[in-house]
Amino acid sequence: MIKSMTGYGRANKSIDSLNVTVEIKSVNHRYFEFSSRYPRIYGFLDEKMKSYVQSRVARGKIECYIQVENLEDDNVVVEVNHSLAKGYVDAFNELSERYGIDNGINASSLGRFQDVLLVRREEADEEKIWAAVKATAEEAVDSFIQMRTVEGEKMKNDISSRADFILENVAFIEKRSPETVKEYNEKLLARMRDVLGDTHVEEQRLLTEAAIYADKIAVAEETVRLRSHIDQLRTFLASEEAIGRKMDFLVQEMNREANTIGSKAQDVEIARRVLDIKSEIEKIREQVQNIE
Repeated sequence: MIKSMTGYGRANKSIDSLNVTVEIKSVNHRYFEFSSRYPRIYGFLDEKMKSYVQSRVARGKIECYIQVENLEDDNVVVEVNHSLAKGYVDAFNELSERYGIDNGINASSLGRFQDVLLVRREEADEEKIWAAVKATAEEAVDSFIQMRTVEGEKMKNDISSRADFILENVAFIEKRSPETVKEYNEKLLARMRDVLGDTHVEEQRLLTEAAIYADKIAVAEETVRLRSHIDQLRTFLASEEAIGRKMDFLVQEMNREANTIGSKAQDVEIARRVLDIKSEIEKIREQVQNIE
């Protein structure tokens, strides 16, 4: 089933005292391009998330936002800078003894001095954090892919409908092309009679001129190839793989065949149908640009 390259997904979960939010969105891109935003202290998440998303998404410009909140915040450690604390105590004792004043220093007041108490966080448990982020990311990516799938189904139906319309015009061209040869033959015969009057018109010469004209405007090979391309297009539409780039190439081939038919067209009706075909191919190409 084809998927659009445009999508959005979001999930929030609380796991092991961690509240995690993952948001993912994408737009079309020729290749897979990934960028993420996350808390600065969790830089290890970037490569892990990229690898996970790439295992499930083949193409698109992906932006991922990760938020991690520690609900208990039990990884905060307060340490005492003993050398600095001792220095303060010694200094206050010296002041008290030298100037005969009371020494009012206590633990509470000592702790207020800068850098006596040091607050730091313990090293993050990467496995624990990644497990919580991945579980949340799975839900976000599921939602993201579901949206891309829904959009892809709409695109599939639109492309299939346009392919049907192209085939209708191809069928008209295939039917009309031999008729133009017959009409050319009749017009050629009429012109030769006007020029030659009652003089006998050489049938062989007439047949030769008609054959040259028929060969010049023959589009059977192009219409056969165009039908074949559309058959392959339908095969791609039913594929479970990421086929956007292959479809893009195929649409180029379809357009090439249409251009060749148009260059050979010597008939107004055929020329109009070729324009309709090229218009539909262009609309298919626009859709294909956003297929994964």
